[in-house]
Amino acid sequence: MRLHRLVIDSARRAPDAPAVRTSQGVHSYRELDELADRYAAALHRRGVRPGDRVVLWTHKSVDAVALMQGALRVGAVYVPVSANNPAARVRRIAAGCGPALVVADADGIRRATDTDWPGELPLAAFDDVRQEAPAADAPPVHENEPDDPAYILYTSGSTGEPKGVCISHRNALAFVDWAVAETGVTASDRLSNHAPFNFDLSVFDLYAAFKAGASVFLIPEGLAYDPAQLGTLLREQRISVWYSVPSALILMMQRGDLLAGDPPEALRVCIFAGEPFPIQQVHELRKAWPDVRMFNWYGPTETNVCTSYEVTERDLGSTRALPIGAPASGDRIRIHPPRAREGEIVVAGPTVMLGYWGREPQQGPYFTGDIGRMGPDGMLEYVGRRDQMVKVRGHRIELGDVESVVAAHPKVAAASCVVVGSGLDARIHAVVVPDGPRPPGLLELKRDCADRLPLYMVVDAVHIVDELPLTANGKTDRQALLDRITADD
Repeated sequence: MRLHRLVIDSARRAPDAPAVRTSQGVHSYRELDELADRYAAALHRRGVRPGDRVVLWTHKSVDAVALMQGALRVGAVYVPVSANNPAARVRRIAAGCGPALVVADADGIRRATDTDWPGELPLAAFDDVRQEAPAADAPPVHENEPDDPAYILYTSGSTGEPKGVCISHRNALAFVDWAVAETGVTASDRLSNHAPFNFDLSVFDLYAAFKAGASVFLIPEGLAYDPAQLGTLLREQRISVWYSVPSALILMMQRGDLLAGDPPEALRVCIFAGEPFPIQQVHELRKAWPDVRMFNWYGPTETNVCTSYEVTERDLGSTRALPIGAPASGDRIRIHPPRAREGEIVVAGPTVMLGYWGREPQQGPYFTGDIGRMGPDGMLEYVGRRDQMVKVRGHRIELGDVESVVAAHPKVAAASCVVVGSGLDARIHAVVVPDGPRPPGLLELKRDCADRLPLYMVVDAVHIVDELPLTANGKTDRQALLDRITADD
């Protein structure tokens, strides 16, 4: 089985069944299949061949989904990039993966033309590509090898350069097959798609739906953290399977009256992943929705979901952090070093990535950098990060990525960043040593970050210091910075 066969097979089984739902309407599997063929034909006409990369810089739409499928059908590797990314960051991603084509929606085209878009990076609009060839001109569907790359998801890098996590057909399908069986997704389900396409949570939303012949509702980016509208959407769209970061659910609970009244009538499964879910809020949600199955999933982008824990009534009496559970997706989990009470979570198995694009292939198990321990019930528990990677509203961020932008400001001599708070309250604080008598203001740094980073990585506060505190080995003492900031507040 190949990833792109899921839509093809569902279109053959039930061509008139709904596949993709948006705020503009419903698109059947027949329509999605034909649109994917149109994009496949256009990409082939433009010279895109097996193994080539196609970058999608776009808001969520049925065209974006169809272009992903079209790219796979010609054997290409798609690279989704959220429309929230500025042109400068998209250029860095494209320069890293060397795409045959960058396809952008109208907003992306406008932003690209407003900047110095390099001529060696071919750029085209969705509308233009879609009109270039009829579906009948699509070449035969390319039959990849299972370990050929299917897509690349770019994440924050510690050096300031984004890292491309390369996922194969085998990697993706090992997770999707397990997830559909675990949650019991069928053709009658309606899945939500809350996460952007470049976030690995979206893999379940799209491909679990396509495997089962179900439909997926694409939640617009503008509504992703609008609690009132999300709660309304959940009910009005009769979502039966919800998947998001805990921050979104907490926001809906606290500011969107999610738990007011009866539970959403159609909802039968609620999944959360990407960051710890505070146990008190978990208890509140579990009590309010007694008939909804709930899962806490864990796994970095490099492995997708590798452990799973189903939250049941037995968890209501617990005061411990919610476990991340037992191995999932056919993976094997261990703690390093062996026999330690706590240690780094190590993943081996079919979902472990091929490697980072442009670097050496991944060899052997993947060391996550996350610290875990085995709980008294034999379930794995998440303890924290080994390095300085942090989570802000479910997004994984290397602070070095943000620091490289702040430090590049002409008024900055040195800079470090820390995150204060967690979940919805997480904020990125920049600590700056000024270069000259006039230090940079917060608005200046926000502007620089917005030009080069996704919105969730823009700094929220700035602190001016004479020098950065150092540890005994000469590294920046982030804990001392954090203590200083919290003491000042």
